[in-house]
Amino acid sequence: MQAIFGIIFHFIGGFASGSFYIPYKKVKGWAWESFWIVGGVFSWLIVPPVAAWLTVPHFVEIIQATNGGILGLTYFFGLLWGIGGLTYGLGVRYLGVSLGSTIILGLCSVFGALVPAVFYQFSPTTGKDSIGTLATTHWGQMVLLGILICVIGIIICGRAGTLKERDLAKEGAAVNENKEYHFGLGITVSIISGVLSACFAFGIDAGADMANAANAAWRTANHITDNANFLYKNNVTYIVILWGGLTTNFIWCMILNARNKTFGNYTDSKTPLLKNYIFSALAGTTWFLQFFFYGMGESKLGNGASSWILHMAFIILVANGWGLVLKEWKGVSKIALTTVIAGIVTIIISVLIVGYGNSIKG
Repeated sequence: MQAIFGIIFHFIGGFASGSFYIPYKKVKGWAWESFWIVGGVFSWLIVPPVAAWLTVPHFVEIIQATNGGILGLTYFFGLLWGIGGLTYGLGVRYLGVSLGSTIILGLCSVFGALVPAVFYQFSPTTGKDSIGTLATTHWGQMVLLGILICVIGIIICGRAGTLKERDLAKEGAAVNENKEYHFGLGITVSIISGVLSACFAFGIDAGADMANAANAAWRTANHITDNANFLYKNNVTYIVILWGGLTTNFIWCMILNARNKTFGNYTDSKTPLLKNYIFSALAGTTWFLQFFFYGMGESKLGNGASSWILHMAFIILVANGWGLVLKEWKGVSKIALTTVIAGIVTIIISVLIVGYGNSIKG
């Protein structure tokens, strides 16, 4: 039952992540950097402490009592994660949507799932599974198999994207050709993005002391004697990680506001200001919910590798699902549509295998 609840929570988080950008489409008359940072203020500054206040008693005291080195490292990984999000756009720009996204998501999945496990191989930590544990236990081997199959599913979805682009470029191919295609530069920034985007998972591990303190306080207050974990223990860690993400994105968006002369967006009465702020806030809040439920799923599954790969897999599933609902695949060949469905099914299989691995753990 723990594994089932963990998968359900990860699905809800993946649905939030795969859906958060939709409210942004309702914003009118604002430049990207303007609505992005307004949503980001809610995602990274306002909603996280509100969520912690609602779920984690004395969360401020927990942060204040945490070693400065741990806070700095957690914040640092948040900074790197923020850079990963920004370089994502460059990878797509120079490689195209399908190839760029495939490389980035694939690397993010693998690095985010496996690097912490490798770290714990050399720095054993109670409650955390090392790569050796995964490789030498039946349940761990199932988790690793699920990760491998998930990467294969991502590659298949990327292939479908390539076929789609080819189909849509048949008419007026010269016009639609990506004139900015640059494989060397594109692969470089995509690798940077894929690796740095995985730093959110590293930030959670770096700030584990805060989550452990919240978990211990909850167990004491509720007289818990079994192995149950506090569902919301990671909410206090998110505050520090997202400070880092806010720093990176705020600096970049302010640079774009200055370069593009779009500071006036925030007060432009010619645009539907109230609606723009509401939809941006809704997008930002929805975005945060992915990690709110990620933390709940991780508390049930208790394994960073499993939780991260499930989170990434569900994001990909939901994003592709929205693509089908919004008819983004309309007009493409049957083979392209069949390929994306095959990719989605492959990812579903990977999720089931990871879930099975966790269900037989211990």
